[in-house]
Amino acid sequence: MREVTVDRVVDATPAELSEWLDPPTIVRAEGSFDVAEVDDRGDAVVVVASGPGMALPLRFEDRDGAIYYTQEGEQGPFEAMETWIELEDAPDGTRVRLRSSVSLAAPLPFGDRIAAWKRNGELNRLLDALEDAF
Repeated sequence: MREVTVDRVVDATPAELSEWLDPPTIVRAEGSFDVAEVDDRGDAVVVVASGPGMALPLRFEDRDGAIYYTQEGEQGPFEAMETWIELEDAPDGTRVRLRSSVSLAAPLPFGDRIAAWKRNGELNRLLDALEDAF
């Protein structure tokens, strides 16, 4: 399992960012998948992210003020994947910190490194989209 962390200060309040950071918007902003379905279960929101030949259910929930999401079940390319989005006040806006741990399900040499590299790109695209929105 590999962990990736990226962060950036965005010129917006935590409340403004929280409103923008809904599960379907997060999936779209990462840039790898389309949103096929959204299921609000009350305690969590499950977004089915779809791409060529695959559907990946992602379960989003609030954990101690952070947005937490993970691959739900064993449908998808990961043995395990979980991500935290944390917001904290900063002098010029809000620091947005994205942390993701990922382990690829395929038995490839350096598979976890490849998955972490791809995940890093997705998280940076999310930060780019967030910054562009504000």
